[in-house]
Amino acid sequence: MHPDALPSSWLLFNADLIPRAGRALDVACAHGRHSLFLAGRGLRVRAVDRDPQAVEALRAEATRRALPVEAEVLDLEAVSVDLGRESYDFILVVRYLHRPLLPKLVQALAPGGVIVYETFTREQALRGKPTNPDFLLQHGELRQNLASLTLMRELDGTLDGNPVSAIAARKP
Repeated sequence: MHPDALPSSWLLFNADLIPRAGRALDVACAHGRHSLFLAGRGLRVRAVDRDPQAVEALRAEATRRALPVEAEVLDLEAVSVDLGRESYDFILVVRYLHRPLLPKLVQALAPGGVIVYETFTREQALRGKPTNPDFLLQHGELRQNLASLTLMRELDGTLDGNPVSAIAARKP
């Protein structure tokens, strides 16, 4: 995806929850459209993805725009992955799911910090990729897995023509 592509509709819908300053984590950032958007709004962004070419392209674009993005190749599915403790004021996950990572995201969120999360539900398998149930949520599953957070907004249905489950939640 091109870095100038528009941000996720769910992120834009929740733009009022994005802090004006602080640290953000963009999980499975790909080419960094969200990282660049968040950095442009004043956040210092750590962007992680396992694709070295995508990460390098994001680094180059962030440098060209003089935006504070630290892009790093990271295997988010490695058992030893560590995202820190109470390190981020804002965490974004769009169209990525690795269930064992969910508690690590909560751990990485600072008190008062917000997570905005959106990914496909099982209905996506009837329409095209992804089809693997490991990468598709059941309805209500995201809310259940992030129950320690204060739910602010939730969507469990269709967004931009795609079957998704999405939440915005704050860490007490």
